[in-house]
Amino acid sequence: MGEAEITGPFSRGAVHLETRADLAAKLAARDSLVVKAGFDPTAPDLHLGHTVLINKMKEFQDAGHRVVFIVGDFTALIGDPTGRNVARKPLGQDAIRANAETYKEQVFRILDPDRTEIRFNSEWLSDLGTEGIVRLAAKYTVSRMLERDDFKKRFKAETSIAIHEFLYPLLQAYDSVAIEADVELGGSDQLFNLLVGRAIQRDYGQEPQVVLTMPLLEGTDGKLVNGKLTGAKMSKSLGNYVGITQEPRTQFLKVMGISDDLMWRYYELLSEETPQDVKTLRTRCESGQDNPRDAKEGLAVEIVRRFHGDAAAQKAREEGNLWLRKRTVDESSIPEMRLAAPPEGAPLIQSIRDLGVAVSASEVRRKIKEGAVWVGDERLSMDSVPALVPGQTYKVRFGRKKVVKIVVVQEPVGH
Repeated sequence: MGEAEITGPFSRGAVHLETRADLAAKLAARDSLVVKAGFDPTAPDLHLGHTVLINKMKEFQDAGHRVVFIVGDFTALIGDPTGRNVARKPLGQDAIRANAETYKEQVFRILDPDRTEIRFNSEWLSDLGTEGIVRLAAKYTVSRMLERDDFKKRFKAETSIAIHEFLYPLLQAYDSVAIEADVELGGSDQLFNLLVGRAIQRDYGQEPQVVLTMPLLEGTDGKLVNGKLTGAKMSKSLGNYVGITQEPRTQFLKVMGISDDLMWRYYELLSEETPQDVKTLRTRCESGQDNPRDAKEGLAVEIVRRFHGDAAAQKAREEGNLWLRKRTVDESSIPEMRLAAPPEGAPLIQSIRDLGVAVSASEVRRKIKEGAVWVGDERLSMDSVPALVPGQTYKVRFGRKKVVKIVVVQEPVGH
């Protein structure tokens, strides 16, 4: 089922729904559904990538449904092989327990603690025992496991697949049996595992769960290449993350540092603004009516507010913008350029291009519209582009890293 076909309740941002008819039937039959999402405690901190699913859980919770946040302390012993070309290294018990405890506190920054059930899957998986695991494994075949994309690629490449890796989707499926899940949420890379849950529930005589997957959130280094947004998914190990427990100014500055193209992806998956409001804002930015930098600042403030409150968000904006405006470099290291100009001055846009600071005048205009060009302490807009007049020295910041001093001298008479 393609993204364009997904409509109806809880469909915003969804990639796959299996199936819309099942969800409609469940909603019609019961006032409250059991909605599950699982997270293996492989790192101590949750980040914005995790919140894509947690926000969807909150959407169900706000509609009166029972949400179950499953901490995969048992499945973390195996390590989820999803998206891997080699077996994932299992974590030790001490690391799992420590990480799991941090999850319990962090998830309540989004979900209502009074209406959220947190379960550790060791509660039921540890009790399965050898016989139970063998009986569970008997419910699925190797050929069906090899339909999974990453297993299929590894098998064809003759890369080893350990037997215990086949157990992971089955144990995740048994989580759904244990809590009698009506809906399971997961990332788009988890689709196979979630569909196994539907099959295993049938084998245990339960009504199969609805499967709803959400996109993976690109990390802060994501960018547009050949018209397509690319980049690794957000990951603490890659450093391209915004942690939900990071201090407010850090969160603000990390969001302000993402590309304009990535900003709209974050608006789509993280903002509480309505899709129509986001669409309108994007149209205004692309037409030049609004500054993309202001839109990004609004998103950064919204994210900080969600995890730290309004006062902290406003302080982060003030401190963050002050740092962005006033950040300095060693003055002696700033390259100095000379520009000859007539008495009335030289146009800044053409001058920056002619001096080689930018590759074209259109790039300069684009950067100005993005709010990424400063002259001294003033951020330029297209309504306030100065002329560079003889006898003055201008410190120009172009983009995030390029800083130059432009020394303007009088053009020779008769030039």
